[in-house]
Amino acid sequence: MYKTDGRPPPHHPRMSEHSVELSHGMHVAHDGPRQAPPLLLIHGSGASGGFWGPVVPALARHHHVIRVDLPGCGQSPPAASYDVRAQAGQVAALLDGLGVRSVAVAGHSSGGYVVTALAEHRPDLVRSIALISSGPRLDALLPQPLLFRVLLAPPLGPLLWPRRSDATIRRGISATCARPVEVPDDVVADIRRITYPTLRTVLRQNSAYIAERSLPERLAALDVPVLVVFGAADPRWEPSSAHQYDVVPNARIELLPGVGHVPMYEEPEATGTLLLGFAATGVDTPPVTP
Repeated sequence: MYKTDGRPPPHHPRMSEHSVELSHGMHVAHDGPRQAPPLLLIHGSGASGGFWGPVVPALARHHHVIRVDLPGCGQSPPAASYDVRAQAGQVAALLDGLGVRSVAVAGHSSGGYVVTALAEHRPDLVRSIALISSGPRLDALLPQPLLFRVLLAPPLGPLLWPRRSDATIRRGISATCARPVEVPDDVVADIRRITYPTLRTVLRQNSAYIAERSLPERLAALDVPVLVVFGAADPRWEPSSAHQYDVVPNARIELLPGVGHVPMYEEPEATGTLLLGFAATGVDTPPVTP
């Protein structure tokens, strides 16, 4: 790992196929050739850039894939603020430091709020937006699994959170999926690093962002192509709420049959194909049938 202001040091090869750095308060992984069109991937709450792992090899054949661990998540240090706009500002500073002038962005779950805020803050920078399992508004949230309710709420949450086993973390991820998934050890380690107070704060800030104004309303005010991908069996957000994005001009909506909240793990080939086509053109591509 190297630390920079966002630019590789003189000895670092610009053509590196994989590298990591700590820049602008975030752990950043780069995959694919640096001269390829950039594609930014943002994870959801309590996760890390590692959640995109299954789709990265296909994406990196055609793009300079940039994955960040948002502040306080994965391998990134804590931040003074977890406000969605503040996080988007850090991401914008990172991209500016990399010399990125136009980028396709994708956000998973609440990562979709950060990429939307990025487009609101810097419309000159964001070329297209892909949202994967991003709840449009609070009333689309489904009753959460018992495991989540116990771990995330007082009085037991603060006591149990630091004592989570690897098996518990894997059960938590599986509870959001409709298909069996294998979660790598490094992703489990990333999830273990987030603290209870940080996650509670992140969740509050995410809720405040879409309570203030729904995601479809925000996107409808932007002149940017939008791809919305939902699992048709998502247990976290009502799958039919994907059609709330119909109000967004230039929006395309894809429902993946038999898929839950984490399409990157549950249906990586179809998810990667959708992202590749959209990132390459920013316009409609033929639908994918998993």
